[in-house]
Amino acid sequence: MCPVCLRPALPADLEALVALEQRCFESDRLSRRSFREWLKRAHQGLIVAETGDGQLGGYALVLLQKGTRLARLYSIAVDASQRGKKLGERLMAAAEAYAHEERRLYLRLEVRKDNLAAITLYEKRGYKLFGLSPDYYEDHQDALRYQKRLHYQPNNDARLHLPWVQQSTPFTCGPACLLMALAALKKQIPDTTEELLLWREATTIFMTAGHGGCHPMGLAIAAQRRGLDATVWCNQTGPLFVDSVRDPDKKSVITTLHQHFVATCRQHSITVNYQDVTATDLDRAISDGKIVLVLISTWRLDGRKAPHWVAISGSDEECFYIHDPDPGEDQAPLDCQHVPISRSKFEQMRQYGQAKLRTAVVLGVKHR
Repeated sequence: MCPVCLRPALPADLEALVALEQRCFESDRLSRRSFREWLKRAHQGLIVAETGDGQLGGYALVLLQKGTRLARLYSIAVDASQRGKKLGERLMAAAEAYAHEERRLYLRLEVRKDNLAAITLYEKRGYKLFGLSPDYYEDHQDALRYQKRLHYQPNNDARLHLPWVQQSTPFTCGPACLLMALAALKKQIPDTTEELLLWREATTIFMTAGHGGCHPMGLAIAAQRRGLDATVWCNQTGPLFVDSVRDPDKKSVITTLHQHFVATCRQHSITVNYQDVTATDLDRAISDGKIVLVLISTWRLDGRKAPHWVAISGSDEECFYIHDPDPGEDQAPLDCQHVPISRSKFEQMRQYGQAKLRTAVVLGVKHR
């Protein structure tokens, strides 16, 4: 029996990887271009199993989500000639070791609902089922979503009860997050028209460039109109976002709308706390079954300093978990759901602009 060694993939492995992919899968294959790109980057998460005669008997590909503590087993393959030799287990162990070395808290994966052998392997290694994605593969088969905690088992698991909604435009992150809250708290089915109407109600009209984003008080007012209880936290008392706009006329418009939102909140008894919401406040709100929308800077996610709304889907001792409504170009929607962000990293993310704006909207069911 030829010994098998595991090592990072090399550019010379390209043809063998493509051939292995062709042998192992009939659909949903990784392209030559994709393999070439990962090899060009010398991506250490592309791990190959080389047999004693120099052939590739399998591979595992792990992707790291920027700005988070999350890794994803993007693909794993074992050649038919190597099956029954526990190579799949070795590749999984190597994938987990790589993710652990990169300080990831979770390794996640998707598997065909009818792939019983793979499911058995994953569950044997401690992976827990936490989601289902219908019609995920090219042949319309469903995907089961599994994850494994790599560092420690938290005392209280994250509460993963919040439905995820993808924003339909580049500027409606706030409304998409509010739709998530409405789906969780009011069982309202997300609707694109409603998303746009929410944006029209809550927008600042102008912001850094292009269409304006949503004001926290505007989101709170829109939420209250739809039957939710809303509380705003904001560490600034003056007009928001004006420091990122140069045009004085645009500044005037933003200021006018800010004053309108302040007056409307006062008129409708929406509480506005002019102070920073702390991690303790966030934990308490989540424990009470409330949904928290938080404005972050996307710098640590995609390298852009853009204001962006996300929804918190849960928390534990080390992380906050977010639903990001805007998948990046290299992300699948699954990568944006229940994303673990370390508490220290989240503290850095949840401030925006030169004024270091920190703001959040806490939403719950309105009690009559």
